[in-house]
Amino acid sequence: MDNSILKEKKDVKRKVEFTGRPTAAFVSASWAAVLLGMTSYCIGLWNVAMELNEKGYYFTILLFGLFSVVSVQKSVRDRQEGIPVSDMYYGISWFTTIASITLLVIGLWNADIELSEKGFYAMSFALSLFAAIAVQKNTRDIQFLDAKEDQ
Repeated sequence: MDNSILKEKKDVKRKVEFTGRPTAAFVSASWAAVLLGMTSYCIGLWNVAMELNEKGYYFTILLFGLFSVVSVQKSVRDRQEGIPVSDMYYGISWFTTIASITLLVIGLWNADIELSEKGFYAMSFALSLFAAIAVQKNTRDIQFLDAKEDQ
């Protein structure tokens, strides 16, 4: 056989159509990151020397932030796919995301804890929010591609 034909056959085997589907590794890493961020944030809250109402404040900020970023991602994706999203909901989603981050910053700025602890909470909060966006995006990508394949 001619070498060029062998080369073409090898090239054909290597080419895989890109569907945009998130890989299992990326989906798993996204879920692991959101769980790691949330768990470490909550373990930190459990162990910190704060009043219970302060711990409740920081826990509520985490939940508020997670809901807000998922809502922003959903709004952005809905608009991208042509699903109607009101400007008010879109704006509120962004406002609440910014508000949750601002409330965390203000709380940490005024907290009577070590600077290293403040950094820990900020980083685990940021990890949780970013990972929640990735999980939501993966979910939407998979649903979109599955629906496309069913057609």
